Amino acid sequence: MDGWYVDDRCTNCDVARQLAPDLIGEVEGTSRILRQPGDEAQTRRLHAAVFACPTRSIRHSSRRPDRRLDPFPMELDSGVLLCGHNSRHTAGANSYLLLRPSGTALMIDTPRWSPALAERYTASGPVTDVLLTHRDHAAHGRRYADHFGARLWIHEGDLDAAPDADRVIRGLEPLEVAAGVTAHPLPGHTPGSVLYLADGRYCFSGDSFYWSRTTGDLEVADSVTWYSIEELAASLARTAGRIRFEWVLPGHGDRRRLPADEMSRRLGALTERTRLLRPRPIDFTAVRW
Repeated sequence: MDGWYVDDRCTNCDVARQLAPDLIGEVEGTSRILRQPGDEAQTRRLHAAVFACPTRSIRHSSRRPDRRLDPFPMELDSGVLLCGHNSRHTAGANSYLLLRPSGTALMIDTPRWSPALAERYTASGPVTDVLLTHRDHAAHGRRYADHFGARLWIHEGDLDAAPDADRVIRGLEPLEVAAGVTAHPLPGHTPGSVLYLADGRYCFSGDSFYWSRTTGDLEVADSVTWYSIEELAASLARTAGRIRFEWVLPGHGDRRRLPADEMSRRLGALTERTRLLRPRPIDFTAVRW
């Protein structure tokens, strides 16, 4: 029997389960191997989880992972790649490359820092901008921006997390940050949370909302809303009617693609549900992945 297991460094960030949900599940607040891979496709999904895991907790009892099966950056759609190699310093947040018609790319939030990884991420085209969704994901922003020769963006509400940012988003109004890409300030999870909307198709939502496999719907992580759930409700009410997208691509939580009309309906319903929420103590174990 193959000897894959999850060690005790797992922080229950959900990254591995997003990539191999048929093989890895949540058991008593941590990830566990549900079954060993039985074919090549399952082996590849498991290796995607291995190379994304921020704590390197998915291990084998007798051999190292096969680096030839590292899929990252991994295509999610023709215009978006998942960076993988999630970082402990961003609590395991997902990061993305947004490909542009000009042949360039934008990085939304950041993976683990490594010069070798940075070179890999430029294979699809020069990265011109690093867009931070909020303070929790700022750890490697400057290093990646400097390596790429790119501009680093953050909202003024979280500027102390990246005081050397090249571009500062101010206020609450949408701001075009690149052709076809708009920043929508969304304070709530943190004072400076932002979502980035691209081409009426992709919504990089940071930690403001995500797709939950548990509920089968868009959700807010109200148990880890650091700043204000009331502000998040107000932000959603202000923004929901302004944006249309097919893909929700969060920092934490799962990704999902639905028709734009269906996403709009669900975002409207989430706005109404969030309006009814009240502050609660921070509790990572209460997140409905």
